[in-house]
Amino acid sequence: MINSFKSFLIEEDKTIYFTFGRMNPPTTGHEKLMNELSKKSGRNPYRVFLSQSTDNKKNPLDYNYKVKTVRKFFPKHARSVMLDKKVKNVFDAVTKLYDEGYKNINMVVGSDRTNEFKKLLEKYNGVKGRHGLYKFNKINVISAGDRDPDADDVSGMSASKMRKLASDGDFTQFSQGLPRSVSNNEAKKVYNEVRKGMGLKEQKHFQNKLIFEPVSEKREDYVKGHLFDIGDRVTFMGSDELASVTGLGSNYVIVEQNGRSYRKWIDDVELVEKKKSKEGNQKVRQDPDVKKAPGTQPAPYYGGLSKSTKKKRLAHFKKYSKYDDDNPAAYKPAPGDARAKTKPSKHTLKYRRMYGEDAVEIAKKKIEREKMVDKIKHARMLDRAKVRKIKNRSKADA
Repeated sequence: MINSFKSFLIEEDKTIYFTFGRMNPPTTGHEKLMNELSKKSGRNPYRVFLSQSTDNKKNPLDYNYKVKTVRKFFPKHARSVMLDKKVKNVFDAVTKLYDEGYKNINMVVGSDRTNEFKKLLEKYNGVKGRHGLYKFNKINVISAGDRDPDADDVSGMSASKMRKLASDGDFTQFSQGLPRSVSNNEAKKVYNEVRKGMGLKEQKHFQNKLIFEPVSEKREDYVKGHLFDIGDRVTFMGSDELASVTGLGSNYVIVEQNGRSYRKWIDDVELVEKKKSKEGNQKVRQDPDVKKAPGTQPAPYYGGLSKSTKKKRLAHFKKYSKYDDDNPAAYKPAPGDARAKTKPSKHTLKYRRMYGEDAVEIAKKKIEREKMVDKIKHARMLDRAKVRKIKNRSKADA
């Protein structure tokens, strides 16, 4: 009952702000939406209504868990997050607000949904339906400034993208889409709840999933057999010295110059002239034991090896061709490489005559150890640099 003219004016001007969404799961995008809702409401009250739909595609989290999680993730807005099982859609929400005595409503949504909700709410204003009846004096739909965080595409850090990350098993990227205040343990719980709701197994072991730049195109071409062949003429990088390719390793070539053989990384030599057949273009003969494997399998790669060694060599090429060129593990000898011998240089022969065979081997092992230590140190430095780069990029995207 209205006791005074002042009370009548207040009753006529009663205004509330609200939003309605899935938040399945809640993300940093929803945090921005609620912060904007609170800011635009000013001294007026505001409410957050959540949908109750549950399925294994777009709505993996059940209603009760979702409300509990949203309140926990966004404590500043916890009192405004409603738990009402009678409110199942936006019409139920506005009818409830009308029944509470509000005359003006302001819905805050993503910029891509303002027109949709504006037309929908105005169309049924004053029209009785299954949801009941609402008849507001003013209906405003306000943009939160960003796209709808519940949109179905995967642009930005949307709920759709979060569900895809959970489906792909990428916890690292998933956790970066949650508010910064969420602990790692809480992030894992929500991540597994999403996977569970999508019908996937719970993930118990979590590892950082780092995305590195692709390996060099030159190395990819080499592994596919498109770069060098036996008999090709090459030159050493930084010089005009010519040599012929006599052997092909996993990521190196064996070249011969003036009767001496050398091992060279594929980046240290440059093709000068391809060996040509009588027809003009040489077609590399494929090894019969592994020719059915994907890509090209030139016979010179597997010459003189047993069938079992050929298969091991093929597996080695497939595994280590994916490693970065600056990773020491990429230069492990392939099965069968032990047969490749190089002729000792005149300096090595002179050293052996002066100090004996054992001294040469000891010196070689010492040099190899030092080189390996340097490579490992260098690889670790690169790994740390890449991790820092990814973290900085993730912070910038957030």
